[in-house]
Amino acid sequence: MNFSENKHLSLKSGNEKFNFEKQNLDFSLLDFWRWSVSDILSNATRGILAEFIVAKALDADIAKIRNEWDAYDLITPNGVKVEVKSSAYLQTWEQARYSEINFSIRAAKPWDWSIDKRSEIATRSADVYVFSLLNHKDKATVDPLNLDQWEFYVLSTTDLNNYQRSQYSITLNSLKKLTRTLQFNDIKNEVNLKSGV
Repeated sequence: MNFSENKHLSLKSGNEKFNFEKQNLDFSLLDFWRWSVSDILSNATRGILAEFIVAKALDADIAKIRNEWDAYDLITPNGVKVEVKSSAYLQTWEQARYSEINFSIRAAKPWDWSIDKRSEIATRSADVYVFSLLNHKDKATVDPLNLDQWEFYVLSTTDLNNYQRSQYSITLNSLKKLTRTLQFNDIKNEVNLKSGV
């Protein structure tokens, strides 16, 4: 079955109730969301949040549910395939020092929906990569919803394929040598520029 054909994969409102023995219970999907993903500083949730932020910057279609098994994270209205990577200096847990900033750029074996299995060949399926850094260093005031605390870097997949230092990860210093620092409102133009649209 194709991802988009799965009836359980429609956007939810959060008002959906859990039920037991054909009776609605007094807790909802929204209660689960609040419980499970309110920590937007955690690595896993922050990564999905970064995808959402970039999707909004690119006017990507968020009326369709996010597919974590796709070969890339987003597609723009112009058809540009985008991979989003995220990092931060601060974590939810206690830290003796700031986290080092680096991003995975490893080629992957994407899921092929047409044959319902993973590809045999590792590749970078996106046209461009958007590296999203929550660039704030004060735990008392960090707020991932404040887009002034983020900065972004965009590289084409061709640039990454030609990157000599590593084909597995890239550091912030390397990104700064290869491209410029962007704010939220710069992402769309830079993605279009780097993708040749």
